[in-house]
Amino acid sequence: MKIAIRTDASSQIGTGHFMRCLTLGDGLKIRGARIRFVSRYLPEHLQSMLIAKGHELVLLDSVKNDMPLDELAHAHWLGVSQDQDAADSIQALSDGIWDWIIVDHYALDSRWETTLRKSNKKILVIDDIADRHHDCDMLLDQNYYSDMETRYFAKIPAHCHLLLGPRYALLRDEFKRLHDQIEPRSGSVKRILVFFGGIDADNYTGRAIEALSGIVMPGVNVDVVIGAQHPCREQIKETCTQQGFICHVQTDRIAELMSSADLAIGAGGVSTWERCCLGLPSLVICIADNQQKQIADAALEGFLYSPVSKSDLADTIKYHTKALIENDYLRRFISYRAMQAIDGRGVLRIISQLGCSGIVMRKANEVDSDNLFEWRNHPSIRSVSRNGEVITWEEHQKWFASVIASNDRVLLIGQDSEAQVGVVRFDKSEDCAEISLYLIPEANRSGQGRNLLSSAEHWIKENRPDIKYIRAIVRGNNAQSQRLFLESGYQIDFVHYLKKL
Repeated sequence: MKIAIRTDASSQIGTGHFMRCLTLGDGLKIRGARIRFVSRYLPEHLQSMLIAKGHELVLLDSVKNDMPLDELAHAHWLGVSQDQDAADSIQALSDGIWDWIIVDHYALDSRWETTLRKSNKKILVIDDIADRHHDCDMLLDQNYYSDMETRYFAKIPAHCHLLLGPRYALLRDEFKRLHDQIEPRSGSVKRILVFFGGIDADNYTGRAIEALSGIVMPGVNVDVVIGAQHPCREQIKETCTQQGFICHVQTDRIAELMSSADLAIGAGGVSTWERCCLGLPSLVICIADNQQKQIADAALEGFLYSPVSKSDLADTIKYHTKALIENDYLRRFISYRAMQAIDGRGVLRIISQLGCSGIVMRKANEVDSDNLFEWRNHPSIRSVSRNGEVITWEEHQKWFASVIASNDRVLLIGQDSEAQVGVVRFDKSEDCAEISLYLIPEANRSGQGRNLLSSAEHWIKENRPDIKYIRAIVRGNNAQSQRLFLESGYQIDFVHYLKKL
């Protein structure tokens, strides 16, 4: 699969758009996708990061021209007209057809997307301000809003599939791993983390340091994280040394620092969901107009703490940091609410929607009959089947022939670049199909269940439009399958109980 990503990063734009795209690009590359970034503005250290990770990069001409910009609020971020950017992007992608173009840019809208669509297959837009129209097949807004189900009404095509809310947050794999290892915060505050993003052009970090310097905090350590491009880097490093704080410049240990902290002070954006995923109670300061509603709505849900104050920022941070340190109950509540809402599996969910799991599905045929018979009778498969009895060869032949001949039954084999991975069956009734799947026993494919499921879902979506719903029935003692379906977005429909007399 070939996927292009159009995004930028600069002191004006920040690094958040680029970093979340990089996280998605990394996840796609692991599953065999070819990734090409197309950028007009990108600092050299981020260019080097892309190349080191094995991604392709095409840099567009960053010299501003005299063509008039359009009416979009962030049009100045682009530096050129949308028509010019579309022409440049088409040239950057002219060596083939791309399966998906992912665009994450406030200065681009349906005009750019319609132009790019002419030579490519599908478009995924990443947005969170809902201030313009889009021509896309899928739209991702990973932020929480009280009205997130209606924000894009009349702004997208009827066929566009919406991925809404922080369950789709683009977080690196270490956040998912740590989320599964830690518990919600409790106890006193022993470590505070200060992080206002990779650029922080207005130096909110400096004002947070000033606030913390005025609080007597015996036994409390402070970690301050800044990017390599921070405009006050040397001053911050010097102040941290004077105050006994630890300053981290362009660190790759942000997840580790978040997991070890008891309280954070920072901005909105993607860092909000990183902190939530790790249950880190946060004092969040709005540093951009487009963050106001995101932060306010998330605070109302108890995911974070964000004071409304018109006083001096340093005084505001000082006052509310002291309040949070003294309120153990509030910190525990925020930590619990945040961890319940964000599990760090957003990248996996989006990869599933893009159909890039690394597993190719095909219909089973007569050649597969012997293998299917052997796999189905394996003890590990029978132990989780509704019918746990050994199937005879005659029963198998009759069953297999009926499945192959039926239009209401679909039997698929999934395979990756090395070998066959698993088996998926769909039994259709009206517009719903019941799913049954298993990984091939003794084939060393542990952990591939989610990829197999997402590939099968994508195959059905592409090949059987008559199937609108998928139902899974899982035995009560099969906790692994129950977790698989719940984490893949399935909802509990009915619960059956059985008692032996």
